[in-house]
Amino acid sequence: MSQTFSIWLVIVLAFAAANLPFLSRRLLGVVPLARGKNLAIRFAELIVLYFVVGGIGLLLEKRAGQIAPQGWEFYAITGALFITFAFPGFVWRYLTHQRK
Repeated sequence: MSQTFSIWLVIVLAFAAANLPFLSRRLLGVVPLARGKNLAIRFAELIVLYFVVGGIGLLLEKRAGQIAPQGWEFYAITGALFITFAFPGFVWRYLTHQRK
């Protein structure tokens, strides 16, 4: 697996994982909830998925070679990028008026 493919894989996974809490009524896309999900649960799920995607990225980086040390700036930027990726799902769930 090339480095370019690994980078694009992490970006696509991040986009899909960031939108999953807003597109699915299930917890982490797997566990059905009887009462549904409120915004707090969706944000908690977003944080969990951020770390899951980060772990996958870390594994791919370790597989490619030495892991580069990361400072707080890296996590601030990737967190902001993850929240930006979640915007389409948030808009679809909360800002569009769906007919029932």
